Amino acid sequence: MTTDAFGRLPEAFLTPGNSSFADFLAGHAPDLLPGRRSLPAGDLSQQVPHGTTIVAATFEGGVVMAGDRRATMGNIIAQRDIEKVFPADEYSAVGIAGSAGLAVEMVRLFQVELEHYEKLEGATLSIDGKANRLSALIRANLPMAMQGLTVVPLFAGYDHDLKGGRIFSYDPTGGRYEEQSFYSVGSGSLFARGSLKKLYREGLSASDCVTATIQALYDAADDDSATGGPDLARRIFPVVAVVTADGFRRMPDEEVGGIVDTIVSARLQRPDGPAAALT
Repeated sequence: MTTDAFGRLPEAFLTPGNSSFADFLAGHAPDLLPGRRSLPAGDLSQQVPHGTTIVAATFEGGVVMAGDRRATMGNIIAQRDIEKVFPADEYSAVGIAGSAGLAVEMVRLFQVELEHYEKLEGATLSIDGKANRLSALIRANLPMAMQGLTVVPLFAGYDHDLKGGRIFSYDPTGGRYEEQSFYSVGSGSLFARGSLKKLYREGLSASDCVTATIQALYDAADDDSATGGPDLARRIFPVVAVVTADGFRRMPDEEVGGIVDTIVSARLQRPDGPAAALT
């Protein structure tokens, strides 16, 4: 942002507009939007780090979102402790899968978008409104997705009207879908979702829901090389966020580590994990 010789802001900053920061950016500095960058032709998917896997599950009074810490670039581990779960605002969380750099940039823009709306309107956007705003950002990234730089986040939050957690998934074109009870995205999502089918049940407590999501990430890492399991030597554990009526809370590594240690100890006796009840 630059000012004129008299220290005045550009006209775009003084003209009334809508409450969307992304729309303002598109009109004033479109090159700053993730999907507006010019790239060479070809598939770039193997040239940038990718992040997986994200899981989310609801419980009585909120929602849990957890993500592993591995980023890969082809067959190389690009980073062992990447952050994939972020607060979108006080009452929602967003997890990233796909091209890591673009995904993190999109999350930051989404965070500013929600804060911008709240400052202009004096009220928090509804959870459906938040999900729709994220859908528009993903849709704007479609040219990048066509070149292999796909971003497919998972969004979850606490709905004050329904008094519970809600989960939304997306496709690369920006299609928005509300999921029930639990969901997963990323290369290990198939295995994580199968694990949650086995472990999830109605009426879970917050702590049981956290344990179920970590178990699901463990199962995903067991079968998907791009998903990182808990690194006990380096004490690198999944990022776990709990969103309730009290707001977004990232669980401390020490707390997550205690749950991981219990899970790993049990897996020494039963490598495939806990069995589901037949009834």
